[in-house]
Amino acid sequence: MLLEVYNRYILLDQIAGTIFRYNMFTAGDRVGVAVSGGADSVCLLQALHELAPRWDLRLEVLHLNHRLRGAASDEDAAFVERLAAKLDLPFHLRPVDVGEIPGNLEQAARNARREFFREAMGAFGITKIATGHTRSDQAETVLFRLLRGAGNAGLAGVLPVTSEGLVRPLLDVPRSQVEAWLGERGIGWREDASNADERFSRNRIRHELLPKLRAEWNPSIDAMLAQLSQLAREDEAYWRTSLPEHLLLRRDRTVLLNVDAVRAYPVAVVRRLLRRAIELVRGDLHQIEFQHIDGALGLVNEQEGHGRLQVPGADVFRSMDWLRIAPQGYDNLTERNFRIPLQIPVTLVTPGLGVSICIERMTADSRYTDRECDLDGDKLTGQLDLRNWRPGDQYQRIVGRDAEKVKFLFQEARVPLWDRRFWPIITLNDEIVWAWQFGPAAEFRSGSESSNVLRIKPVAPF
Repeated sequence: MLLEVYNRYILLDQIAGTIFRYNMFTAGDRVGVAVSGGADSVCLLQALHELAPRWDLRLEVLHLNHRLRGAASDEDAAFVERLAAKLDLPFHLRPVDVGEIPGNLEQAARNARREFFREAMGAFGITKIATGHTRSDQAETVLFRLLRGAGNAGLAGVLPVTSEGLVRPLLDVPRSQVEAWLGERGIGWREDASNADERFSRNRIRHELLPKLRAEWNPSIDAMLAQLSQLAREDEAYWRTSLPEHLLLRRDRTVLLNVDAVRAYPVAVVRRLLRRAIELVRGDLHQIEFQHIDGALGLVNEQEGHGRLQVPGADVFRSMDWLRIAPQGYDNLTERNFRIPLQIPVTLVTPGLGVSICIERMTADSRYTDRECDLDGDKLTGQLDLRNWRPGDQYQRIVGRDAEKVKFLFQEARVPLWDRRFWPIITLNDEIVWAWQFGPAAEFRSGSESSNVLRIKPVAPF
């Protein structure tokens, strides 16, 4: 009897220690406890019910019925509802026909749970969601990701606390200890038959690979894998605060990196910058693997030219001195050609590239300057338009004696390909009078004799 009492409080102290270590709760939190009916989640609910007074927690029970096992799934839901009633806790049920969702079944189930948790936090005022992930789950996750070739971020495994408000109080407790604790207290749980289905890779890891590793290589393999995840988490926490994110330039829905600036850093930093850029564009790093980052790194290390790589959910494009990360299909989202009639004075932002342009007439006292953006207004008789660069465009600049194709000016100025299509140009009856960064046409530049000056003030998007 004394041993049972001792074991009971050992487990509770372990869980409380994990909660303290990761600052999972604050006083008065309303916690949604995700309970499937299995041993881990039942243990989580019972433990939090006993520990709740320490943080003045208000618990509510959440159950998602995946409807994957017919009557057995409904019996799981009924079991959890009875458990909530026994503890006098609110119960929230969400039935979802996960089997009817296209794509990977496991991923569909995870997405359904996340959506349920998000809605519960919004609808019921829940501040944290507690899930029953154990140290055994952590070991399985780390081994699974290791076998798939995950990097350091993937080996961090199941996070104790997430930015979405998920917490895992059982993460330092092995599954065997959970089941022993429930057995000593006479608390039952539901067994999900699908956990033995070896069509799922995680089940093969749980029932075949890990037992073999324990028996033939290291009986403490679960603890070793959990330690590996902790080391990886600590490394990633350091990089999150030390990464030179100022090198990631945000523009619209894209991220730009100057390859010369990026190459000045060690490869380990560059890889993490690329991962972060893809994450900023996509919102996550699901399905992004070593070969994707390695391919992007290859584009960074190219000395010249252009290159392009498609990774899951993102388009990696190298042109001149820049690497652009964009959503897949981004270049097809915006109409390429535009033409905007200008009524002076005017201030506008150009489509696509986002250059801010202010055009105004100057007074007689300030009519002459040596600014390269000043035009002779007396020569601009006709319709002025702002449009994008078109193939074949050419004009004679102040610094040249002959007309030059704008295409060649792009090459000299090392303008990346994606910027050229939206390059702002002002025309008079379709004759170029000014181009961004390349200045006015020699014929239309203002001079000391100009009595009417048209000043163009462009501002780059960054």
